Amino acid sequence: MLLTRASIFRPSPRLSRHFFSRRPLFQRPASSVRNFSQSNPPPLDPTERLEEETLPWYSPTEFYSVKIGEVFQSRYRVIGKLGYGGYSTVWLCRDLQKHEYVTLKVFERNSAEAQREVETYHHLNTLGTTDHVGAQLIRKELDSFQVTSKEGSFGCLVHPALGISLYGFRTQLRAKVLPESIVKMALIHLLLALDYLHTEAGIVHTDIQGKNIMMAIGDPSILAEFEEEEKSSPSLRKSVGDRVIYASRKLRKTKHHGRPMLCDFGQARRGSDTYRGDIQPYIYRAPEVILRMPWNEKADIWNVGLLTWDLFEPGHLFYGRDPGKKKSDTHHIADMIAIMGAPPKEMTQNSAYATEFFDDKGGWKGAIKIPSISLETLEENLEGEPRLLFLQFLRKMLQWKPEERMSARELLDDPWLRSP
Repeated sequence: MLLTRASIFRPSPRLSRHFFSRRPLFQRPASSVRNFSQSNPPPLDPTERLEEETLPWYSPTEFYSVKIGEVFQSRYRVIGKLGYGGYSTVWLCRDLQKHEYVTLKVFERNSAEAQREVETYHHLNTLGTTDHVGAQLIRKELDSFQVTSKEGSFGCLVHPALGISLYGFRTQLRAKVLPESIVKMALIHLLLALDYLHTEAGIVHTDIQGKNIMMAIGDPSILAEFEEEEKSSPSLRKSVGDRVIYASRKLRKTKHHGRPMLCDFGQARRGSDTYRGDIQPYIYRAPEVILRMPWNEKADIWNVGLLTWDLFEPGHLFYGRDPGKKKSDTHHIADMIAIMGAPPKEMTQNSAYATEFFDDKGGWKGAIKIPSISLETLEENLEGEPRLLFLQFLRKMLQWKPEERMSARELLDDPWLRSP
């Protein structure tokens, strides 16, 4: 069992700030600290793209060339590369002052995502002490700073080191889906974090997906082993001039995990009741976002519904692509109609873009037929009352109108989520 259900669930999210122990759920002594050293493995072909170089928008002047062994701020020594994202690279470091492992996120040059994430964390830090347990389920910012090179300035964030993401954990399993009990526990943590963001912090995350929910580390020895492996068998890399691109190294698999933590605020929004503009990964995009209407924190709730499906069912609920696999709002909306029925007439009338898909009476006029699918025909894992409760839980989030979706706090009292 990954976590114990009784250790995390309570009927109200407003609980003592001491409810969750700061210690991991499963403890194992960390290995002794090793001295870092670096040798030079055979270099990779410099003409082949590696890691962040494969991004369509990659430019060598836009990404800072972090080097293993480099020390930032006279404090954070780079041990190895953990991965990369659309706008950053991520590194395991040793905090030379506190003698502990941390994660360093180095953003691309002049990154809007970096600015948004740093501002969001600074806002969270100004809120001070809270009794809301959800505040403890959000990844913390330990430090932020700028690093400069001849190309310009690059934002950096320092976080506590975390383990595998829910996405990575799910893909490790043979069935590629999580057990029902683990899905419930992950959702309880996520909803507590979102209730805090929505009700006290005034933040909409906008990017709720498995890759942005990471498990706290319950087995600290995996970090020391990562450091030892980098010392004894350095990561593959390629050099182009004075730049070095490294291959990422994974943390060792472990059965000892801590609590799920909500991460990555590079797309977060705050300071308003409603917003406009594109947000969310395309397959997770809410109806109001696709129809180019104002949106609010209920877009996160839509995300939770689709994430729930992805964690527990094979395949995505919506793909939003045509037969040629190109993004298609027509196909996306048609699938939504199949799952949820036709949108309310007032919704199509209040969206200028909706006239592409609906007539003046709200009838479908899209170029394709509505698929013959439903939640009932697609759900494959449950039977009887658990199946009925699960589908009811999903429908509390998968609603056309944002105001008809339940809040994070209301969802915490859902019968399926509370059931053993």
